[in-house]
Amino acid sequence: MVTDIPGTTDATFGKEIVKYEEPCPNIGIHRYVFLLYKQKRRQTVKPPPQPSRDGFNSRKFALDNHLSLPVAAVYFIAQRPTAARRR
Repeated sequence: MVTDIPGTTDATFGKEIVKYEEPCPNIGIHRYVFLLYKQKRRQTVKPPPQPSRDGFNSRKFALDNHLSLPVAAVYFIAQRPTAARRR
């Protein structure tokens, strides 16, 4: 999770408050969503109380940090690769 990204640059100029976790679904298909919020001003954004993405509530996070609605979103789906069958 990256905050304080200047509007004239890219995410590398922001402040990382939660490290990126690569997808690792155990079973079935999982959806992963990236949301972009515009901060009203430069402010301290509190990281989520639990570092795990399980059960993360983006609406509560936005409310707790006084963020408006998302200005952009992108998602992808992932599933665990199937194991090769032995003959």
